[in-house]
Amino acid sequence: MDLSNLRYAPRSRKPRKRLGIGEGSGHGGTSTKGHKGQLSRAGTKTNPWFEGGQMPLQRRLPKRGFTNIFRVEYQVVNVESLTRLQDVAEVTPAVLFERGLIGKKNQRVKILGDGSLEKALVVHAHAFSKAAQEKIEKAGGKIQLVS
Repeated sequence: MDLSNLRYAPRSRKPRKRLGIGEGSGHGGTSTKGHKGQLSRAGTKTNPWFEGGQMPLQRRLPKRGFTNIFRVEYQVVNVESLTRLQDVAEVTPAVLFERGLIGKKNQRVKILGDGSLEKALVVHAHAFSKAAQEKIEKAGGKIQLVS
């Protein structure tokens, strides 16, 4: 066997259906669309989630849960992460954003108390946990609430 003897596998290359070119083609008459109904008509299109008039899945399933429209979301930073900011005396949300400790610039920041802090820092944030507040003040720093 060599390259000159290569052949496609039998029936692996099937000609495309040529629709609407007469009865002798095997695809004449209704052009493989069956009789009547929405899908036999020209220009028809349905959504992928359309179920033929049956009650759709998103309406059959029960509603669950609750979304609190007054929820306040914070970006959290642990006290341990503040130890990376050795060259800064005042820690603000802008500084945290520049150093990559928070992902979004104009969102509220909350300092949590995981880890330890040795350096005295003035930390500006929108909220502090009790543990974080104690650790910052124990290290000789101050907390400032941002309104």
